[in-house]
Amino acid sequence: MFFGSDNTGPAHPSVMAAMAEANTGFQPSYGEDALMERVRDQIRALFEAPQASVYLVATGTAANALALATLSQPWQTVFCTPLAHIHTDECNAPEFFTGGAKLSLTGAADKMTPDDLRAAIAAWPKGDVHVAQHGPLALTQATERGRVYGCDELAALTSVARDHGLPTYLDGARFANAVAALGCTPAEMTWKAGIDAVSMGGTKNGCLGVEAVIFFNPENAWEFELRRKRSAHLFSKHRFLSAQMLGYLKDDLWLELARTANARAATLVAGLRDLPEADVVVEPEVNMIFATLPRATHQRLKAAGAAYGLYDGPLESGPADEPLMMRLVCDWSISEGQIAEFLDIARG
Repeated sequence: MFFGSDNTGPAHPSVMAAMAEANTGFQPSYGEDALMERVRDQIRALFEAPQASVYLVATGTAANALALATLSQPWQTVFCTPLAHIHTDECNAPEFFTGGAKLSLTGAADKMTPDDLRAAIAAWPKGDVHVAQHGPLALTQATERGRVYGCDELAALTSVARDHGLPTYLDGARFANAVAALGCTPAEMTWKAGIDAVSMGGTKNGCLGVEAVIFFNPENAWEFELRRKRSAHLFSKHRFLSAQMLGYLKDDLWLELARTANARAATLVAGLRDLPEADVVVEPEVNMIFATLPRATHQRLKAAGAAYGLYDGPLESGPADEPLMMRLVCDWSISEGQIAEFLDIARG
């Protein structure tokens, strides 16, 4: 019953098989491997973007921080929500890699609106040498509360950014889950909606550790390459990043795994709704659930070995019926049996 994070599950056998296949003979290093050429071709085809620049890094933090550094200047500010991963979970990596660009928290929670963005931009007078200058818009898809921006919502936000001459970066650590939830194409959720650069995450969706960074404007390519090397994120045995991504892309495995994870979360949330004491706090749209259960139920689940995030507490002491919020995340490998066991214990 491991619902702590989609980082915690195993890599998919097809990804492992691709890694094993790549582990023979010799290949040029530092991204010059033949496998990477195939990755570029496949991602360009997937995104309907033949001129896109495609790179691989091993972590989501590297993808976010290096992409934002490429799109911004140290004296600028990046517009993101208060719950954006770049703000809450990356130890100031974006600020570090940009050389000091600050983050302007926009909106109230995990999603922002065009009005929120206009107000945040207006808060920094353009051309005033004493304040931060306008930098890129950074959006998280899916959000840290398990919600998604529709393609129309993305287009409305990027339109505001373009009106001010600002590029937009999409943090796609759960990119596949969002595409599966929306039923759209990668192109529709990115450049067709005005996105300038995106990360397509693999680590949370069946890979060992690989994220693609895609720039739809080729002029960003060389700077990103330099930043990736300078920051020690250019792998010498790059073929093992390439192999993971090839295994992930083959036969649309990336989308199949995301659909499975989303479906498992839907099964789990349906079971939670049947519990009179459970309250679903945020309407889930992908593979992440925020809900409350009484302290006594959490104690029973934790004692039985269930792993998940608990946002309130303490767990050990307090009223037995006090509701405490949890985060449950399903990855592709969660079985319906594990979900049924979790719900049985929750029922008591």
